[in-house]
Amino acid sequence: MAKYLLLKHYRRGGPEPVPGTDVPMDQWTPEEVDAHIAFMNHVADVLSQNGEFVDAQALSPEGTFVRYDGEGKPPVTDGPFAESKDLIAGWMVVDVDSEERAHEAAAFLSSAPGRGGRPIHEWIEVRPFLTQAPPAQSEG
Repeated sequence: MAKYLLLKHYRRGGPEPVPGTDVPMDQWTPEEVDAHIAFMNHVADVLSQNGEFVDAQALSPEGTFVRYDGEGKPPVTDGPFAESKDLIAGWMVVDVDSEERAHEAAAFLSSAPGRGGRPIHEWIEVRPFLTQAPPAQSEG
């Protein structure tokens, strides 16, 4: 078994979205939002029944980047870059037998309903957990 992080994005990464499916959630009806959340819970239930679900969380759009900027200096926040609050809507962790199974779980998650009850075909980022430190780079 290997753990994978399935990342849901506010701004869809990857190739172009399927036409008509990229309506932002703030333009959905309350019923459409409820159906979407209910589907996320359904995916978690199915994966739990298979023994593959580890955890999932939706994230608030509020947040800041913080960086250490030296002893005695205040932390630096924000910057001229995209922030995770603009990018990551939530995540799910699965513990599955293979990368292919992680992709199947991500595709299932991607089929969540959106505006009008149609699947949103959302790109889900699939990232394996690091199980050991990467090898040290030798200096040439």
